[in-house]
Amino acid sequence: MEHSYLGTGIGWRPEIAAAVEALAEAGRVDWVEAVAENVCPGALPDSLLRLRERGVTVVPHGVSLGLGGAERPGADRLAALAQRAEALGAPLVTEHIAFVRGGGELTGSARLEAGHLLPVPRTRDALDVLCENVRIAQDALPVPLALENIAALVAWPDEEMSEGAFLAELVERTGVRLLIDVANLHTNHVNRGEDPLAALDALPVHAIAYVHVAGGVEKDGVWHDSHAHPVPEAVLEVLAALYERACPPGVLLERDDDFPAGGELAGELAAIRRVVDAGAGERPDVPPDVPAGVAAAPGAARQRLALRQTALLSALVARTPVPEGFDRTRIGVQSRALAAKRAGVVAKVAPELPEILGAAYRPAFLRYAAVRPFAGGYRRDALDFAAYVLDGRGGTHDPAVTRQLTAWWRERSGPAPLPARRPRLRGRVFPGPRQPSHVFIRMRDRLRSKLP
Repeated sequence: MEHSYLGTGIGWRPEIAAAVEALAEAGRVDWVEAVAENVCPGALPDSLLRLRERGVTVVPHGVSLGLGGAERPGADRLAALAQRAEALGAPLVTEHIAFVRGGGELTGSARLEAGHLLPVPRTRDALDVLCENVRIAQDALPVPLALENIAALVAWPDEEMSEGAFLAELVERTGVRLLIDVANLHTNHVNRGEDPLAALDALPVHAIAYVHVAGGVEKDGVWHDSHAHPVPEAVLEVLAALYERACPPGVLLERDDDFPAGGELAGELAAIRRVVDAGAGERPDVPPDVPAGVAAAPGAARQRLALRQTALLSALVARTPVPEGFDRTRIGVQSRALAAKRAGVVAKVAPELPEILGAAYRPAFLRYAAVRPFAGGYRRDALDFAAYVLDGRGGTHDPAVTRQLTAWWRERSGPAPLPARRPRLRGRVFPGPRQPSHVFIRMRDRLRSKLP
């Protein structure tokens, strides 16, 4: 296990691409991290290409593998992450210790997507499944894998290990590297009463590939890991405590929303550097690579985990009863947060929807989310939401809004784009070789009378 020295980095996002390039040119950024799912290997953003030409390391950071889920990681998702690592010339790739979907074959129920990183129960079953999933991923990836500890609003009942012990055994059994997010340690301290210093003491510091630092906000006693606020002093204190114990190869500032000017980002990076430079920890010796092989998780363990995770996810996104032992208030907070995040992503994927609906967009989408669990695919979600509103359930009755939304839906829902002036057709509404979607079929009769 050999670590690459990274230095001080920042999360690259399109919204701050120019600022990140300026910081790199000024010598304030040594490397960047890009969300893997937002990068196309065959068409890398010009900004990332320029950074690479300057010698800036780019690390792809995945969010959709769901290695903590009950199912084995999909070969297609692993192949996509591998392609991004190769396209970027990355020294490693990173993901999360989380589950992101439930249902399916293991439970005999409909598949559900969280659209968010949800915590894995710290149990023997979950650890066995995670270890096998990690080794499957390691075998499929061309570079080393590092996994991040996540923030959580809810805690699983009957957990069997602390976070530090869980991570230590994961490393011992798989040799996977760790991406330690000190902001997430702080979040879990506020929300779950967990001691970040105890977690740091239990960590195998030799396995830390790099560190995340990010801001958040506290509302009604709950810390929201927003990545949209400045890094608070409490998070810098956890960072300092880590660097008293060790000197990991890299540290990175994350910012995902409400992006500030480049000067403010530079100030936050400088504050992080001061903490790192003041640390007394030494760069740890790196032990040899891992054990040979990991035993396959028993099928019964996967099924037990699947049932538990699906029950929690269903309570969060489909309003089914809250599983026994969970804090119902926190489940409600998390459920509302998931719906709000989903509304925000759909607004970015289909910005015309909030433009057409105006102030009615958010309340209409939250009503829709309450009756339509997310099943995967934000573009499909946008179309289904528009159909929901056009069916008269969105709370808007403005004829002008209905006309605009109908035109938007027609343009995007058919098997082929509409021509500038549509010919009158017999037997079907839109031309094209593919079969229409179920939403298209449902809306066809409603719209037929409005066609020219």
